[in-house]
Amino acid sequence: MNRLRLTSLPCLFFAALSLFAQNQPAASPASAENTKSAAYYNYALGHLYSELAAAYGNRGDYFNKAVESYRAALKADPNATFIAEELSDLYIQSGRLREAVLEAEDQLKQNPNDLNARRLLARIYTRLIGDQQNTDQNMVKKAIEQFEKITEGDPKDIESWLMLGRLNKASQNSTEAMKDFKKALELDADNEDAMTGLAMVYTDLGDTKAAADLLQKVADKNPNPHSLINLAGVYEQLKDYQLAAEMLRRALQQQPGNAELKQMLAEDLIQTDQVEEAAKLYQDLADEDPKDARSLLRLAQIYRQKGNLAKARESLDKAKEIDPANVEIQYHDESLLEAEGKYSEAIKSLKSLLDATAKKTFNPEEKKFRAELLERLGGAYRQTEQFGPAIETFRQEAELGTEYGPGAAAEIILTYQTEKDFPKAEAEAEAAYKKYPNDNTVRATRASLLAEMGKIDQAVAETRKLMDGKEDFKFLLDLADVYQKGKNWNEMAKNLDAAENLAKTEDEKVQVMFLRGAMFERQKKYTESEAEFRKVLATNPNHAATLNYLGYMMADRGVHLDEARDLIVKALDRAPNTAAYLDSLGWVLFRMNKLPEAEETLRQAIEYMSRDATVHDHLGEVYLREGKIKQAVEQFQSSVKEWQTSSPSEMDHAEMAKVQKKLDDAKVRLAKETGAKRP
Repeated sequence: MNRLRLTSLPCLFFAALSLFAQNQPAASPASAENTKSAAYYNYALGHLYSELAAAYGNRGDYFNKAVESYRAALKADPNATFIAEELSDLYIQSGRLREAVLEAEDQLKQNPNDLNARRLLARIYTRLIGDQQNTDQNMVKKAIEQFEKITEGDPKDIESWLMLGRLNKASQNSTEAMKDFKKALELDADNEDAMTGLAMVYTDLGDTKAAADLLQKVADKNPNPHSLINLAGVYEQLKDYQLAAEMLRRALQQQPGNAELKQMLAEDLIQTDQVEEAAKLYQDLADEDPKDARSLLRLAQIYRQKGNLAKARESLDKAKEIDPANVEIQYHDESLLEAEGKYSEAIKSLKSLLDATAKKTFNPEEKKFRAELLERLGGAYRQTEQFGPAIETFRQEAELGTEYGPGAAAEIILTYQTEKDFPKAEAEAEAAYKKYPNDNTVRATRASLLAEMGKIDQAVAETRKLMDGKEDFKFLLDLADVYQKGKNWNEMAKNLDAAENLAKTEDEKVQVMFLRGAMFERQKKYTESEAEFRKVLATNPNHAATLNYLGYMMADRGVHLDEARDLIVKALDRAPNTAAYLDSLGWVLFRMNKLPEAEETLRQAIEYMSRDATVHDHLGEVYLREGKIKQAVEQFQSSVKEWQTSSPSEMDHAEMAKVQKKLDDAKVRLAKETGAKRP
């Protein structure tokens, strides 16, 4: 502490006060000017003693003189509300809250209309409320009571209306909070705090459009970082991340070094697929703070999304080095391992994370995270065709609580379907339906299974029950899928048209166009199919499923092979090691007569998708052309076997017959070659 500064402060301040008093005109004690002068004089003294009290560790004599001076100032000018605020701040900084409460309550007993005593009491109660995690509701109630009395006595006190609005909002009394903020706006139509507070109430009530309109006025009037950030938050709730990002860009222009703003902007940019700009922001943050593991993690996620797994691994390993115990980093490390096709390592990582976070009891958030880990582990087991461990893992998820039972049951049904054990899948679906008769996930999964097993009418009826007479985008797509499994193209088209009319977001419109393109392809209407797929890519050039489907359709027909290969490669860039995409690439390479590359790619596909009849057929074709007849026979045999165990909806007798003929011809050819080699 600078002693020279402290000792000189009183001298200078008293000199200023003395000079002020000498220059005041003479006035009678009753005059307004004299009252204001006395108020200012005592306020200045109170402010001085308050600073001295703080400088000397809340020394008692300075504190008492500060209180006496502030009270004298308030007596001289009761309307100077800022003096009451400073007096309450003095009590707060000195920690003498109990003393302040008792004095204020004593004053109110003597004079219930003493608004400054109520202001002091209200501010103390507000200070004692605590934070969001530890809110003292009794103090909230007491503070509200005092501010209500203040606004009754002084209905033009804007600050008290604002505080009353904030307190009622914190108490989740949105109706009263709305009235309070509107009252403040009646007094000052341009009050930014009132508009912001009212906007937050509208947000609580779900009227985000009204909230956005109010905050836009604030931002237009005074586009400071605070108002722009608030507006961005509302746009995020409206899921208009484009506008949210624009508001944050404007805020960042005013505070270019604000790391928190950069993070917020980057998150919104990711939501709008502006990953290049987001990556630059995260790279800047990582460069500015070499210990910023979070930014490195986000960089890894972006690189993974772009298909640059090498860069993703580099960033994620740096994040792990900085914060090896970070659960989120470990979680995303497992996701990257899956993307890299390292499923064994991913499973090991998940099991390790589950062991590390194991406890006897879990709070709701911990339980939710554990359920997600178990679901990921079950999915990884299923991906590697370890169906028994997958089912056991999903059953562990169900044991976490009834809220996780329906989702786990749906995953078990899907696992049995993938294994082509349809009797067990059906038994599981019926058991889940009896246990969770009102759960939409279970009901929709059961309806899909019924369609898969060829029970189309029953599946349609169940799906319509889910819709309950109302048109709903998701259930219309579910119904379209049921009709697709039953090859009822007219009804599928009708439901896709109905869903398209309800589609609100770009993603929903893309879903409809993609399914319509697939529908046309299955009907061999290739021109119409390609047109729909081109529409998807015009909207989202990186839609991996469409890139793959269009490329495969071209490859299967033997047309535009160079473009087909480029489309499929781009799909794999977006989703590396996806078995279906590897199969497509292998097939187009076969069509281009690039046999070694085709063989290698299709063998990779089979590692992830050994139960698929088509991929075995494709690899058989490659082996046949390479002259590897024995291997071709083995692949055709596997293909026929998988066709024979297919569900009724997947079964294509014509395709199976084609593969059977290839198998028979290959066996004849193998017999001839084997016989010719015998001595």
